[in-house]
Amino acid sequence: MKKITVLGSTGSIGVSALDVIGNNPGRFQVVALAAGKNIRLLKKQIEKFHPRIVAVSEYQDADELRKYLSGKNKTKIVSENGGLNEVAAFADADIVISAISGAAGLIPTLTAIDAGKDIALANKETMVMAGSIVTAEAKKRNIRILPVDSEHSAIFQCLQGQHYNSINKIVLTASGGPFLNYKAKELQTVTLCQALKHPKWKMGKKITIDSASMMNKGLEVIEAKWLFNLDINKIEVLIHPQSIVHSMVEFIDGSVLAQMGIPDMRNPIAYALTYPERIHNYLPYLNLAGVKKLEFCKPDLKKFPFLEISYEAGICGGTMPVVLNAANEIAVGAFLKEKIKFVDLPRIVSRVLHAHNSIKEPSLNDILQVDEWARVQTENLLERITSW
Repeated sequence: MKKITVLGSTGSIGVSALDVIGNNPGRFQVVALAAGKNIRLLKKQIEKFHPRIVAVSEYQDADELRKYLSGKNKTKIVSENGGLNEVAAFADADIVISAISGAAGLIPTLTAIDAGKDIALANKETMVMAGSIVTAEAKKRNIRILPVDSEHSAIFQCLQGQHYNSINKIVLTASGGPFLNYKAKELQTVTLCQALKHPKWKMGKKITIDSASMMNKGLEVIEAKWLFNLDINKIEVLIHPQSIVHSMVEFIDGSVLAQMGIPDMRNPIAYALTYPERIHNYLPYLNLAGVKKLEFCKPDLKKFPFLEISYEAGICGGTMPVVLNAANEIAVGAFLKEKIKFVDLPRIVSRVLHAHNSIKEPSLNDILQVDEWARVQTENLLERITSW
């Protein structure tokens, strides 16, 4: 029985992961959970899975949980960053699902690697911010990093049994989000409600906005560079509205391998947890006759400038991707509060990037300092936005 820690258990990936685990009680055991502020859902997860340790972000929430669980079970409740790292390094776990949203997932992921745990990686920001450090630490400790994002899982599956020197390029597919058929000028007036209506995937608010702007795909390009040790120029993005082909690999002989399936995150999660095996996932099978057609087209970079900005940051390397991610997190936060327009997102991030002098080979401390710098710069820029 594989013992599992879930970091970000109340988020969309965490909930899906626990659904996979719950449907396979003889195969998996939850030993540790970490969550944010959704204490109501976390209580239900503790009651169902009986983890040995749980981390929450606030000590007040930890006190509430201790009182609620008093006399019910022996789950240890810890809080704040020290508690999160204690859960990430929990000795009994075999694999850690890293699903905390944003830059907050970096340190606990590194902590889990340092503790010798395999990583089922759903937090792309970890690789975007510190891909060189994460991959080096994993290699040093012989740790497997198993991708959970549907696109990276697809590439990983297509590469099984293949030689990396036979890769010509990889193709990451993108649904195009809710604004695929909008004209560039129509994006000037889109609302938060419209941006949150993803046509294919049910995700958290932040990643849904990133998908609408195609920043999510830009971050995935940088993540793929590190996961598969590829030059960024060998990574292409194609729009695929049906979200059936999750990604593809083109080889030097012209052959293309694609991984297909219904758009449901439980499939790549299950594969990461069971690799190299597969399990019955209690999901519908893909009905290609029902799909009828599969469409592909190149993304419109004028309409989705974040993709080009992300490529530029990835090619520059160093701490540029750190700034890209941090500035975007703050800008998306402002958009979610309806303080800025949708079209302001790439403008803000681009300005902060241009104000940064990249550190070519950053230490972890450099990365954390630059992350903080970029957040402050973005907040300052947001305060002046009314003068634009």
